[in-house]
Amino acid sequence: MTLTKETIIDKIEIVGEYRHVQVRMATVVKEDGKELSRSFHRHVVSPDTDTKDEDDSVKAICAVVHTDEIKANYAALKAAQEAELQSK
Repeated sequence: MTLTKETIIDKIEIVGEYRHVQVRMATVVKEDGKELSRSFHRHVVSPDTDTKDEDDSVKAICAVVHTDEIKANYAALKAAQEAELQSK
């Protein structure tokens, strides 16, 4: 009986006006090659996120969808939200 565990990216989605990249990781446990269980974890890569620790496929997608315009618009949104919080 050989148990193995692997973590793979099984889904990458681009969502919303600011092109947030959702990454779903699957952790798969197998016994003798037969899948016993699968669990999921998600994280989001925003336009202002440092992608140096991301998988190469995620980096490539972010390089395309997180344009300078998207990054500037997202920064402006965050600044406006911060200003609104400070005014309360």
